[in-house]
Parts: sequence; C-alpha cells; structure tokens
Amino acid sequence: MALLIDGKKISAEIKEETKAKVAALKEQGREITLAVIQVGNDPASSVYVGNKKKACEYVGIRSLSYELEETISEEELLELIVKLNKDDTVDGILVQLPLPKHINEDKVIETIDSKKDVDGFHPMNVGALSIGRKGMISCTPYGVIQLLKRSGIEIEGKECVVVGRSNIVGKPMSLLLLRENGTVTVAHSRTKDLKEVTKRADILVVAIGKPKFITAEYVKEGAVVIDVGIHRNENNKLCGDVDFDDVVDKVSAITPVPGGVGPMTIAMLMNNCVEGVTL
Repeated sequence: MALLIDGKKISAEIKEETKAKVAALKEQGREITLAVIQVGNDPASSVYVGNKKKACEYVGIRSLSYELEETISEEELLELIVKLNKDDTVDGILVQLPLPKHINEDKVIETIDSKKDVDGFHPMNVGALSIGRKGMISCTPYGVIQLLKRSGIEIEGKECVVVGRSNIVGKPMSLLLLRENGTVTVAHSRTKDLKEVTKRADILVVAIGKPKFITAEYVKEGAVVIDVGIHRNENNKLCGDVDFDDVVDKVSAITPVPGGVGPMTIAMLMNNCVEGVTL
C-alpha cells in the first residue's frame, strides 16, 4: 500500500512553526509585513490572493493589499514596486502572476528587491540557488523538498527525474534535488523515450501541465511520485499530471491531487517571508 504524502498535514506543521517564529520576532519588536499586488481581477488570481491573505492572518504576518486596475501602465506598477522596495517596514513583495499582456513580467520580477522577492523568481535568487548560496527559493519546489524530507524519504544518492523545465517549478526543482545530493535528470516535452527515462526514477517529480499524462507504464515499481500538476477533468473534479488510480498500486509513496503539493506553496511563501529577514 502506497504512502499517501499528506500536504495538508505537512503544510499545517510548517504554518505552525512559522507562526511561532513570527510571534518570537514580534516580542523583539519586529513585525513581518508582506505586500501583495494584484493587477486586474482574474478569478483564479483572486482566489490565490485571498488564500495568501488568510495565511498571513493565521501566522501573524501583516499583509498590505494593492488591487490595481487591469489598465494600469507598466510604469505605474514599477513605481509602486520601487516605493515598496524603499519601505523598510515591508519585508516581502509579491506580484500575482499572470499580468496583463501590456506589462512585461520579467521587468516586474527584476524590479523587486531580491531580498524581498518571496516568490524566489528574481534572477539574483535563481543564480544564488544554482551556485549554492543563500537566497529566496521558489515556493512550490521548496515545498516538494519539505514533503519528501518530512515524510522520511531519503533524497541523497537517489535517481531523481523531473518532468518539466519551467522557471517556476522544473528548473529550481532540479537544482534543489541536486543540493540534497540526488542524481538528477530533467525531462520535458522533447525528451526521446520519455517512458524509459521516467522508469529509472526512484523519485519522480511531474510538472508537465498535462492532465493524467503519467500512467503506470511511466513509473518504476516502488518509486516515489510527486504530482505538481492541477487541472479540472471532464467532470469538473481536480486531478493532476499523474493518473493517480493507475499509478497508486505500483509506487511506494505518492502525493494526491488535491491535498498534496498545492497546500505547500502558500506554507512555503509564509516561511519565505520570515526567512527573508535573515538574508
């Protein structure tokens, strides 16, 4: 029987630990503040932003909310970020993505002070991760590492395959697994004989963006499978990039969707708000 890796439980543990750190900092007269910027009112973005605000409230982080019109100019948005960079009372800045087409996302990310970049997307933080220096780490892959460690799954010396090479998940995920002494292969949509590559994995992390793409024939007997994908199927039910029912009897551990990787992203965001204070 496969171990179901419980992201709800582990994320709750991390939030409790963060809450204790925030309370200790408050006793020293140090309040943690996160500024959240949302441009436009995309429904999915509004849900994410709402969840982030709730998490801030729960762990005791003060949140500043900037809800901007979709028509705001790039220049005005960058001015607001520069102002928040200079504000010593603001510890973290988060700009909810995606942004409207007339705004350059890269320029926005690069304008955020790298020490306040709680999403871990700034080139300075990505560079720090690649050469093993301290910096902010992208929340979802950071959360995956915590899921593995807190479930007692050894990474060192294991054959790890990451399916997906995005800047947000795939690339930082591979660097974090390397940092934990895993032997890492990055596979993607152009990989030849993908099944042969994924079947080598002791730890398979899937972030390919295709619902139920990974079936039992992609997975080695006894592997650990981490499913980063989230989609709605034809019955409007949530599912991942992995065909859970097909794979579950073949693996030693697996994350469900929902309730696996998803809750970890916001928990690690809260963690980053506090970790940023020591950078």
